[in-house]
Amino acid sequence: MALTSGQLAKKTGVGVETLRFYEREGLLAKPARTGSGYRQYPAEAVERVRFIRRAQLLGFQLKDIKELLALRENPDAVSGEVRAKAVAKLVDIGEKIQDLEAMKSELTRLVAACDGSGPAADCPIITAIGDTHRPS
Repeated sequence: MALTSGQLAKKTGVGVETLRFYEREGLLAKPARTGSGYRQYPAEAVERVRFIRRAQLLGFQLKDIKELLALRENPDAVSGEVRAKAVAKLVDIGEKIQDLEAMKSELTRLVAACDGSGPAADCPIITAIGDTHRPS
């Protein structure tokens, strides 16, 4: 049973524009069109869009998702290739967490240094942000 853009969007919880974006990015095949120009997606598109969304929620970028989809569809691909991509994503997430922890620590220090009184221009937070001698 073919689905219109609106039906597919509703079944997958994404917007119609997101579906068009996935098409443009090559994540979703361009669907057949009716005589009046309406997109007609195959029923399998529901599972594919859900896969894309779940992969995004796990932090995979569109390039990574294309590669995962290609691996999924390649009968000769092995799970070790998928695992390697997931391990690389874990490392990336770990690095982002470290960066966020460092930002949190610095911002916590700056907030503690500002008592909230006096002119904003003299605030230690503003001063620290404007200090061009600090490494970023």
